[in-house]
Amino acid sequence: MSAFKILVLHGPNLNLLGTREPEVYGKQTLDAINTSISELAAELGVHVEFFQSNHEGALIDRIHRGAADQISGLLINPGGLTHTSVALRDAISATQTPAIEIHLSNIHAREAFRHHSFIAPVALGQVCGLGAQGYTLALRGLVDCLSDLRSGSHNED
Repeated sequence: MSAFKILVLHGPNLNLLGTREPEVYGKQTLDAINTSISELAAELGVHVEFFQSNHEGALIDRIHRGAADQISGLLINPGGLTHTSVALRDAISATQTPAIEIHLSNIHAREAFRHHSFIAPVALGQVCGLGAQGYTLALRGLVDCLSDLRSGSHNED
């Protein structure tokens, strides 16, 4: 049985982590977050690929390419595109890529315009408000979900 291939997508402005509003997004850089994900992926025996872009179309193209590359699942922090991008939502839906949405801050406790996610309805789940730790929690959750899908078992709780 081959290892899962997980695509980790980071949306707009996440390249500025560590310096951008650290009181909201934390002090860890994107490179540090990716390192934590890579370390856990090695422990779990899964392969991860990372992609960050400030451009909606580039993220959509990467989702499409990921499907063609037989990516098993997707971890996505769409940044501000969460609240605006039907096209990003449609890319996830069209490729039927199992996805978990991640946010460093609790989007539901912030400004009203951040409460709605176009991604959530097409995601397996959402992790928000737990800072950088949310990425590793999401990776564990995605691997568990993918294992359940592969084995044919399914948890409805």
